[in-house]
Amino acid sequence: MDFKGSTVYQIYPKSFYDSNGDGIGDIRGIIEKLDYIQSLGADYIWSTPFFASPMQDNGYDVEDYRSIHPLFGTMEDVEELIEKARERGIGLMFDMVFNHTSTRHEWFQKALAGDPKYMDYYIFKDGEPGVPPTNWQSKFGGTAWEYVPYLKKWYLHLFDVTQADLNWSNAAVREELKNVIRFWKEKGVKGFRFDVVNLISKPEVFTDDDQGDGRRFYSDGPRVHEYLKELTADTQIGNMITVGEMSSTSVEHCIRYSDPGEKELSMCFNFHHLKVDYFNGNKWELAKPDYCRLKTLLETWQLQMQQHHGWNALFWSNHDQPRIVSRLGEDKKYWKQSAKMLAACMYLLRGTPYIYQGEELGMTNPGYQSIDEYRDVESIHYYQILIQSGKTSKEALEILGARSRDNGRTPMQWNSKKYAGFSKKQPWIGIPENYKYVNVEAQEQDTDSILHYYRKLIALRKRYKVIQDGSIQFLYQKQEEVFAYQRIWEGQKLLVLNNLSGREVVLQEGVAVAGCRCLLSNYVQGESERIWALRAYESMVWLKEG
Repeated sequence: MDFKGSTVYQIYPKSFYDSNGDGIGDIRGIIEKLDYIQSLGADYIWSTPFFASPMQDNGYDVEDYRSIHPLFGTMEDVEELIEKARERGIGLMFDMVFNHTSTRHEWFQKALAGDPKYMDYYIFKDGEPGVPPTNWQSKFGGTAWEYVPYLKKWYLHLFDVTQADLNWSNAAVREELKNVIRFWKEKGVKGFRFDVVNLISKPEVFTDDDQGDGRRFYSDGPRVHEYLKELTADTQIGNMITVGEMSSTSVEHCIRYSDPGEKELSMCFNFHHLKVDYFNGNKWELAKPDYCRLKTLLETWQLQMQQHHGWNALFWSNHDQPRIVSRLGEDKKYWKQSAKMLAACMYLLRGTPYIYQGEELGMTNPGYQSIDEYRDVESIHYYQILIQSGKTSKEALEILGARSRDNGRTPMQWNSKKYAGFSKKQPWIGIPENYKYVNVEAQEQDTDSILHYYRKLIALRKRYKVIQDGSIQFLYQKQEEVFAYQRIWEGQKLLVLNNLSGREVVLQEGVAVAGCRCLLSNYVQGESERIWALRAYESMVWLKEG
């Protein structure tokens, strides 16, 4: 399957569009907005989970992989969504959370009842109260183990205590999960995104980590490639679009995951480039973005994947990340320019774009002023951790304002009416005050809008093989603020120039553009034979043919 010219649009259903007026987005809301998604040029919709769930982690704690949470709708709604999308040439990608289940899942409930078959579906270890089997830490803070007194055992949860890790070394577990894939394939789903899939293989022996939080023992674990090959072969999804979310991974592993010859996945998400504003690698300590580090990471992954036949999933944002224009752009004075620049910067690289709902509008972080405005389990947990570490409430809120997953989960802004046109009722989470001008309706009417820019960019990816298949070379590597590269394919050369900073940058060497066409720009361009400087957050895309 050729996915190189495709663009994926990610939807977080809870915040996309509320069709029934309960303040929560739903599946029928996605159906009602399919024409909008089609107008963007998207080829696939990746939807985050709407399966049955207690919603401790907003659906990533699945109670039943074959049932739909009533908040979102019914199985009939899902079937209609799949069909209505297909009629528009759009395929559905479903999110498979296969590292863990909710503790309310039938399998785990049977395990808690002492059924040995189902206890072996999870990772239980004998032990005494207060003495976890290892010192591993949960991704959400605190120990990664929970004690069950009457069983005298601990179970592993790399995430929330209500998300118990599955035991992939048990062939019966792998077969159960294959059947989930087969079920949704039969329904017409055209692709799958696998949540934290590089964590599924745990070591045979569990030991303390004297160097960190335990992740080095289970990230890209000992049998992960074997498991993915088996899953792909036995469910016959090798010809479908698949992407794995990779936590704390390496480029070497992602080459293997995405090399077509390995027959594991189409492509990978990695998050290294979204840690360049972490202080000493700590998400919860703020630092100014390190643009040299950002450039180095993007260049390394692009060139390594190109050399070894891997494939990148290109993204800035998702439901777990802050809004990129607030993070690496400038969401006030240069809001429009920086949002456009970031789009060209990322989505003309070698790989498949994943555009997150609202990114195409330049949606921003909401700037919440109270912990009561947050809904995310991780954010609420870390607020308490930050307070306990000695931070003031103001300091802790400043950190959440930059880091919380809720930054990307505010409702889609459709118009300037009450609740941004998302719902007729107060939404489940608050909306940024700038919705009155940052919305779909306003940007539809403005031909210079961020929305129109995204449409042009996606159309370019479909039109030009140089973007889909071209090799990549990086330019101006010694100028921190300049992220520039060229794509080359059969006589076509695409030049992409980006100024990552909010000030004018003089290029160390002028760029010759005589004989080129300017395909895309976030400023008005005059005729030129050579470019000597880039304005604040300026982005230009030039094409030379023949």
